[in-house]
Amino acid sequence: MQFQVILTAIALALGLASPVMGAPTPAKARAKPTQDALITDMAEAYKKLDQKRLTALLPQVKDHALEPWAAYWELSARLESAKPVEVEGFLSRYAGTYQEDRLRNDWLLQLGKQRDWARFTVELPRYRMGDDAEVRCHALHAAYVTQNEDVAAQVQELWLAQRDPDDGCAAAAGRLIKDEKLDPMVAWRRARLGFEFDKPRIAQQAINLLNPDWASGISTLYANPKRYLDEKLTALRPKTREWVTLALIRLASSDPEAAAEEMNKLRWRAQLTQEERSWVWGVIGKRAARTLSGKAMGYYAQGEDRHMHNDHLVWKVRAALRANDWQQVHDSIAALSESQLRDPTWIYWRARALLALQAPNAELRARTLLQSIASPRGFYEQLAMEDLGQRISAPAAPAPLSEDELQAARDNEGLKRALHAISIGLRSEGVREWNYSTNLHQRGGMSDRELLAAAALACERHVWDRCINASERTRTLIDVTQRFPMPFRQEVQQRAELTGLEPAFVYGLIRQESRFILDAKSGVGAAGLMQVMPATARWTARRIGMSNFRPQQITERDTNIAIGTGYLKMVMEAFDGSMPLAAAAYNAGPSRSKAWRGQSGAPVLEAAIWAENIPFGETRDYVKKVLANTVNYAAVMTGEPQSLKARLGFVGPLGVDKPEPGEELP
Repeated sequence: MQFQVILTAIALALGLASPVMGAPTPAKARAKPTQDALITDMAEAYKKLDQKRLTALLPQVKDHALEPWAAYWELSARLESAKPVEVEGFLSRYAGTYQEDRLRNDWLLQLGKQRDWARFTVELPRYRMGDDAEVRCHALHAAYVTQNEDVAAQVQELWLAQRDPDDGCAAAAGRLIKDEKLDPMVAWRRARLGFEFDKPRIAQQAINLLNPDWASGISTLYANPKRYLDEKLTALRPKTREWVTLALIRLASSDPEAAAEEMNKLRWRAQLTQEERSWVWGVIGKRAARTLSGKAMGYYAQGEDRHMHNDHLVWKVRAALRANDWQQVHDSIAALSESQLRDPTWIYWRARALLALQAPNAELRARTLLQSIASPRGFYEQLAMEDLGQRISAPAAPAPLSEDELQAARDNEGLKRALHAISIGLRSEGVREWNYSTNLHQRGGMSDRELLAAAALACERHVWDRCINASERTRTLIDVTQRFPMPFRQEVQQRAELTGLEPAFVYGLIRQESRFILDAKSGVGAAGLMQVMPATARWTARRIGMSNFRPQQITERDTNIAIGTGYLKMVMEAFDGSMPLAAAAYNAGPSRSKAWRGQSGAPVLEAAIWAENIPFGETRDYVKKVLANTVNYAAVMTGEPQSLKARLGFVGPLGVDKPEPGEELP
């Protein structure tokens, strides 16, 4: 007992215990969670669809700045059972907010699913976002049912573009197929895309629209396409030809060479149509191109462009670039869809193909194309500038914002809610409301001056990602200090100088990795400003002499910058100082970047062509953005014109006189 008293006295002296051991202090007993804490509790409850908890907490956050979010979560979690009068009450009470439009989006999906076209038609004109493809398909379905409108072409385009199965587009397509307004072949094409993108549920849903009994065989076919093909020894009926096409697509997805061998068998050449053969050759060519195989163009040559999917043709352009076949580059780009032809990527390469082929009036036509995209804004825009003989400089600053313009941004309720949500850890919700507030689609969004004011507000609060986001939306005015902010400049500059990296390159990478969010975390575990993986952080910390590194330090600013720049420097050294190779390695891993540069005998490519052929879409986009960011940061930091091409150079296999790096980088 005396020993316990002594322990208590020591604990009291150190502030580790209350006067009565084990009992809460009066202050703790009386403490109530703040409204901010209740809001974050509700956000967690919504993720779990805990309707009871949401309903219990809602009254406690009345008049809170984020009450519209709380009310949205509570009603959205039980929307399927909610009465229309409850929905109408919410839409009226929170009129004009993001949450009103978000719930209307959910409500329209629900009404479409229920085929309640009367209510759907009333609500649709009030829907401001207008960016949900499934809602658009429901709208087309409603227009067909209630107004007998010809919507087949629009439904087909939307349905084939969807990368996941959904109710809206499939239901609209199913109704049109049933009424013989849409060719059943569209469903087979949808099934082909499902197999090609490794999403058999898409194929199952599409074939189910044609005949529910057929859909049951999808799983077996998907699991073992070769067995199915080996068993088809008799003449093929039209439906069986489509099953064979699916099997060949599936085989091509895993083994393009085996699929090519199969396609060259006489029975498939004789029995499949030109359209079916061309599609399969498009898949084989695409898969070969994605593995950087020199056989890709040969595979593509056995089909016809007009029967291939746009995704096949895009990879055909990339394979032709890699093969230095400018005629094929030109012809394949010409076969792309109208929307793709407006992409700066294909505008740039079309111009380059014209110049390479020296066609009539080629120089004038190419110059016109390049002038249509030339600007400091992005990768191909910068390359277009340089091909026109210009260097990349920071644009002149727009006129300063007035106090009235800044105050209007501060008074904007959507922006205020977004920043408050971000400040209490609800970044996803804050980002969505911010984007909505700065970009109402059919309303034209904010003016350039309003966007600059919104960006200034975010910069003022050090919410750098929203600062960049708002400023990037401007159409004619460019404020480079907002688009390319330089927080933590002293720390970044010091580490860049210490490691021998160009500061603009470090900033260009951080901007792409985290948008300067200190505690950013990716779905795979990368963390902090420079998004370092835990294992990479431990490995790098040991090699740069950070002996006391602990995993929880990875989101600390200085630690993250030290480890990130240390690792980037080692990657740069491993890849001979090549920024494109280093950026690819930083994003996808050194082993992949090493494989993509090719083995002995692989072609030496312009780095722009090499980057365009990176198999991973995320890494391809990443490399181009990091390099374009670097050029813009260099222009801002030095005040001097810059060159993207000088930083790109050429990419090829490691020279025979250069040994492989001794230690494998993680």
